[in-house]
Amino acid sequence: MPVPLQADLGIEQVTDLQATLQAHFEDESLELSGAEVRRVHTAGLQLLHAFIRDRAARGRRTVIISPSPTLVDAARQLALAVSLGVDKDSGDPA
Repeated sequence: MPVPLQADLGIEQVTDLQATLQAHFEDESLELSGAEVRRVHTAGLQLLHAFIRDRAARGRRTVIISPSPTLVDAARQLALAVSLGVDKDSGDPA
């Protein structure tokens, strides 16, 4: 059964997101549902990335299913900023 991500992945909610994710860190395979995500900050994306990366390093599979348009857009914007070497929030060179 997929673990739902909360609707708000803003910086104010990162502690709650971390607690939700940590409860599933040792799961062999994990599906996160992004269907309800309506607000995203870089901090939320960074936490998701670190969680997925750290699990992958331990040989564990993590996928995000049904990502909301908000989540997809935020991930694309962050990926573009990183590929351009620009800080997403300030626009300054990283």
